[in-house]
Amino acid sequence: MIKELGPQPPKGELLTGIKEYKKQFTETLTPIYGADEAESIFNISLEEITGLRRVDLIMNPDSVLTDVQKDRWESVLAQLQEQKPIQYIFGKAHFYGLEFKVTENTLIPRPETEQLVEWIIHENKNRQDITILDIGTGSGCIAISLADNLKQAFVSALDVSAEALAVAEENAMANNITVDFIQEDILTTASLPQRYDIIVSNPPYVRNLEKHEIKPNVLDFEPHLALFVNDNDPLIFYHKIAQLAKVYLKKNGTLYFEINQYLGSQTGQMLESEGFKNVILRKDMYGNDRMISCSV
Repeated sequence: MIKELGPQPPKGELLTGIKEYKKQFTETLTPIYGADEAESIFNISLEEITGLRRVDLIMNPDSVLTDVQKDRWESVLAQLQEQKPIQYIFGKAHFYGLEFKVTENTLIPRPETEQLVEWIIHENKNRQDITILDIGTGSGCIAISLADNLKQAFVSALDVSAEALAVAEENAMANNITVDFIQEDILTTASLPQRYDIIVSNPPYVRNLEKHEIKPNVLDFEPHLALFVNDNDPLIFYHKIAQLAKVYLKKNGTLYFEINQYLGSQTGQMLESEGFKNVILRKDMYGNDRMISCSV
């Protein structure tokens, strides 16, 4: 059977070979992103714009772009040259095997956070009827992934941003996952709705003094509300969540955090001073201190 590559262009419309355009596209982006990342971005754009996968282009090297498709490519290319993240351009990101809508009101889910989710799933996969609260849920990626993989869990997710929660609710519905969403400013809240077996958070933790390390695609486009904290009190979210967790974690309950790579020791010391036990600091795939757990 011959594979149909999509609607045929109107008669007389000019066509551009995709392989030819790929060379132009990747050569334009390589100085900004590097050759491997430019290739990856091309493959993502290929599927989003034409519906073709990399293997389809290999099998059909003479595939062409219509004028309409080429205009879309050019728009994407212009945004990429401004270092707008590809996830924001197409409005979606993949995390722990699921697809998530992302907007300028939500952070783009990252592989390091997938490692945190994997840790929680591994340690709790055999537990029944557990309650989980995700604080600062953003796109909902942590809460929804946990609910998808821990089928016996009752998962709630909290965020200060109504816009972020609207995106998270869309993501839960799109993935057919049930999560209870709560709008609350964790820094001003005095209580939580119930007690939990697990509290997890990836709160803002980048100090202003570290802004020079942040790439323009993050600094210029991702929400600063979800990223940055004051240099004078960089553990402000961790302190508040830890204080609530002492009251609202069940006996033998566990608190999990994603953390600032430079503040692993300080975060661990703070948790111990708050009376938590079994403090465990873990590194991410890049060898940086990135996540921590402790129990009451």
